[in-house]
Amino acid sequence: GTTTATVLTQAIVREGMKNVTAGANPVGIRRGIEKATKAAVDELHKISHKVESKDQIANVAAVSSASKEVGALIADAMEKVGHDGVITIEDSRGINTELSVVEGMQFDRGYLSQYMVTDNDKMEADLDNPYILITDKKISNIQDILPLLQEIVQQGKSLLIIADDVTGEALPTLVLNKIRGTFNVVAVKAPGFGDHHPV
Repeated sequence: GTTTATVLTQAIVREGMKNVTAGANPVGIRRGIEKATKAAVDELHKISHKVESKDQIANVAAVSSASKEVGALIADAMEKVGHDGVITIEDSRGINTELSVVEGMQFDRGYLSQYMVTDNDKMEADLDNPYILITDKKISNIQDILPLLQEIVQQGKSLLIIADDVTGEALPTLVLNKIRGTFNVVAVKAPGFGDHHPV
């Protein structure tokens, strides 16, 4: 897969540079590469077939990983998370290979303060059935969300805040209330790049 693609790309670049050095027109070479790529992709579509059954997935995964056990686990994982699910493979501290399914959502951002952790050994913030506040705004004034916080305290619930940022007096106020045990809160920055936030 990726190794073959890398080797092919390197060969295309090397041969393309040779031809440019020998006086060939770079635009013509690019057009030729684009035509060849289209022809190769079209041919791959013709000879390929969809892998749909659990057994087919297990076979492909077993070949890719060089392990029938891992292939079976990957097939199980794909069956459990469905077509739109995400599979993450992590190194294990033990000798066993295992599958665990976590319901929910994951994105690449951490909590805004280490004081928001609920498990100091793992440095994780674990919330059970929290209220979730999602906003594309920066929260800097605690007064902006005070009615919500009061409601959460009354109900004894926890809160996950996903915001553009939590700054100013808001972050230390949330942390202080978390440390005092007033309510359990975790704040994270919303995922996104530049001005584009998919929140």
